[in-house]
Amino acid sequence: MKLTTLALSIVCTAFMLSCTSGQPTTTEKAPVDYVNPYMGNISHLLVPTYPTIHLPNSMLRVYPERADYTGDKLNGLPLIVTSHRGSSAFNLSPFQGTSECISHVIQYSYDNEQLSPYSYRVDLDEYGIVASYALSHQSAIYQIEYTEPDCPNYLIFNSRNGAMRVEENTVSGYQLLENNTRVYLYLETQQIPQQVGVWAQNNIIEGKKETEGENACVILDYGTGAQTLNLRYGVSFISEAQAKENLKRELNDYDVTALAAKGRDIWNKELEKITVQGTNDDDKTVFYTSLYRCFERPVCISENGRYYSAFDGQVHDDNGIPFYTDDWIWDTYRATHPLRVLIDDKVEVDVINSYLRMAEQMGKMWMPTFPEITGDSRRMNSNHAVATVIDGYIKGLRGFDLEKAYEACKKGIEEKTLIPWSGAPAGWLDDFYKKNGYIPALYPGEKETVPNVEPYEKRQPIAVTLGTAYDQWCLSLIAAELGLEDEAAHYAKCAYNYRNVYNAETAFFHPKDKDGKFIEPFDYRYSGGMGARDYYGENNGWVYRWDVPHNVADLIGLMGGPDQFIRNLDQTFNEPLGKSKFEFYAQIPDHTGNVGQFSMANEPSLHIPYLYNYAGQPWKTQKRIRTLLHQWFRNDLMGLPGDEDGGGMSAFVVFSALGFYPVTPGMPAYNIGSPLFPYTKMMLSNGKVFEVEAQHCSDRNKYIQSATLNGKEWNKPWFSHSDIENGGKLVLVMGDKANKQWAASPDNVPPSGTSK
Repeated sequence: MKLTTLALSIVCTAFMLSCTSGQPTTTEKAPVDYVNPYMGNISHLLVPTYPTIHLPNSMLRVYPERADYTGDKLNGLPLIVTSHRGSSAFNLSPFQGTSECISHVIQYSYDNEQLSPYSYRVDLDEYGIVASYALSHQSAIYQIEYTEPDCPNYLIFNSRNGAMRVEENTVSGYQLLENNTRVYLYLETQQIPQQVGVWAQNNIIEGKKETEGENACVILDYGTGAQTLNLRYGVSFISEAQAKENLKRELNDYDVTALAAKGRDIWNKELEKITVQGTNDDDKTVFYTSLYRCFERPVCISENGRYYSAFDGQVHDDNGIPFYTDDWIWDTYRATHPLRVLIDDKVEVDVINSYLRMAEQMGKMWMPTFPEITGDSRRMNSNHAVATVIDGYIKGLRGFDLEKAYEACKKGIEEKTLIPWSGAPAGWLDDFYKKNGYIPALYPGEKETVPNVEPYEKRQPIAVTLGTAYDQWCLSLIAAELGLEDEAAHYAKCAYNYRNVYNAETAFFHPKDKDGKFIEPFDYRYSGGMGARDYYGENNGWVYRWDVPHNVADLIGLMGGPDQFIRNLDQTFNEPLGKSKFEFYAQIPDHTGNVGQFSMANEPSLHIPYLYNYAGQPWKTQKRIRTLLHQWFRNDLMGLPGDEDGGGMSAFVVFSALGFYPVTPGMPAYNIGSPLFPYTKMMLSNGKVFEVEAQHCSDRNKYIQSATLNGKEWNKPWFSHSDIENGGKLVLVMGDKANKQWAASPDNVPPSGTSK
């Protein structure tokens, strides 16, 4: 390889990142123009959001690789992110300068970053390079502008851990992921390099074309002088040949501008399924950014009719049903899946079919809990895919085998252990639950004796007991649909197991030991160690006090009636932390976005503000929802209160901004809140339209004075899926004072599991 030596002038400049998305300046913005991928890129405590560039539910995702928005260095340029929050599997580093300064990944100072859901542009200012990017579903284009007139120009490609090969203007290779999964790359540059080589032992080995191992790296030399290089690539989880086929199928040129325009159109088509009207652009930005995040996952990994499954390590024909994975169900079953039922039921059916394939491929017919590209990681607790199945089915979705789904859901609950973060077979704790109806807890300092309990995640006995009771309620509904009366009755009885850990003296769900005694002494704020995991899970007893979404009516009864239920709810939002913030968050770092002991930042809290509807005070739900939306979800860098783990929190924002929310997946009903916009229109999957008109809606006018649904007077704080599935219109007359009589009758509360 001919290498020209030239001192590279490094100019150190201070810079500020742009928070715009490169949006056009027009009078009428399209929905995608409101999306701000930077919203939440600085975290309040734990993990920030990432400004992800991708098409809706597509396999190829990228984002700038840095610690968070405050990081002033980019670690090269990304080629594919294979896991939500993961680093790029491959890395591209354009370089201008002497060969002595080359590394397998270049750290860049950068400026003038412009990022949208479908495109990216950034100045790598110290090196005089401008990079532009756009992508399709499984392929993408980079345009690299080298501006220095006298510098040698290189492209450096790194697989991190795998193998790379270069041949004239093509680069191919793979990277090893977890669970023997591989991601493959095939790349072409429009210009022919002058020389090629590999990077090894901090040197370029000229003429060598293959390398493997950690940071396997190839280098293409394009000579000296200002020039623009264009490259395009395809990715695959099947093979390099498939990556090439994906590229050739999707792209026939190197036009980054045209590809970005195509991506923009695709995004608008998806986001236009919901139209919002109003004068507050920040509210629109928060809304459409949240909707965009609902499309980041799961991802379709079917590649022209085939897909690689890490669930059995095989390549399969998809038989016309696309295969989806990377779906953190513990988060997404609550609102992301119900949203998809409304606006894209075909994809939802495909996702459920993907679950069933996973269950079969894993060999035990256990429903997945946390399916990822690399298989089912079994994170968190409970088995909430059962909720996704029954919620879709009871709302009219067909196209999947309900009997097979019941088998997989049942086996996942009965045969797999209920221990959090474990895929082991059922054991002693599971037998105890089946006999006694709760997971037993340990006393502080008591040694764990069950080998499959993860040392950090612990048993989480209250979280698991409550979550499993809900899952068994969902299972009873599927059994009833299949005519399995005895099994339906059995699981309906199990759905009351939350009662077994209810402490009537304190009105909290309280851990018990194996002998049935409550763990004492006990503090519902702090007992449970790190993340309260000894007893709960990421949240404390104040949050899990309300984790009975399938039978709120019974919870009201346990607490002594609606008045006491309301007082307990009010106290949740008013109970002080009891410690300094740094002490509180040092122990329970996921429990952020606090309003009293309520945590807006974690998914088990999302339904809580709507519970006032069940006890005759829907005006408090209206007040609380509006307050929470504006307190914690904002068009700025810290605009999310906590981890957005995969669309769950964003779907809460979407629904709540529209004015309704699915408190109980599996129950075909929606609770009414307080819409942010005077008018919204949702295009349903069947082509029908559901409208919400909020007359006189404003920041002050948050309270419902009266309502009609489909032209009829409406005095309920909820409506059914059947009310809107063929289109409809909800009209709310809003005012600045609470109408405490509207929808307050005990006869009009939302449906709930039957008390006994």
